Amino acid sequence: MAGEQIPPERKWVSRAGEKLDHALDVFSMDVSGLQCADFGCSTGGFTDCLLQRGASNVIALDTGYGILDWKLRQDDRVEVRERSNVLHATPPDTPVDLVVIDVGWTPQARVLPVASKWIGNGGRVISLIKPHYELSADTKGRGPSRLEDDQAHQAFEQTLAKLPDWGWKVVAHTPSPIRGAKSGKGRKGAGNLEFLAMIEPFSLS
Repeated sequence: MAGEQIPPERKWVSRAGEKLDHALDVFSMDVSGLQCADFGCSTGGFTDCLLQRGASNVIALDTGYGILDWKLRQDDRVEVRERSNVLHATPPDTPVDLVVIDVGWTPQARVLPVASKWIGNGGRVISLIKPHYELSADTKGRGPSRLEDDQAHQAFEQTLAKLPDWGWKVVAHTPSPIRGAKSGKGRKGAGNLEFLAMIEPFSLS
């Protein structure tokens, strides 16, 4: 599968880069020199954003194959792990400083325990939280794929409230500057609201 082409006006290889760039600005987070991992890298918007903002290197994981943009494949700072299910991936020998997460169909309750095994002392996670996946997890797959904005906000707040019970401290959060992609053939209207949260394990605070 060919990677998504970058329109001339776009700074990142995919629209995901805009989401992470916004979050890093809002969180006042400097990623210069950090060792990072990108869970669910897809075309590589998050990876591209991290590198352009000075990250030392990025381990880019995705279950797909051939999706990561060509320029990132050729970048020596990127370790490409394709056909790799994040939930079963082997952590690197040296823990990373930052894990960024943009995974589909996988709620935070499943992916965050994995992220905790990848980060070192003082490490953090920035996760793109998709409320419809959180609701689907709570209802065993019967949650709606399209949410009204108030439903999305409520589901996000419910997820934030659970994080301390899962061992995570919420450092900061922000709505995504752009909505999620519309799912389903012939879908009309905007995609769901999404949110980004920066969190850290209590034990590593």
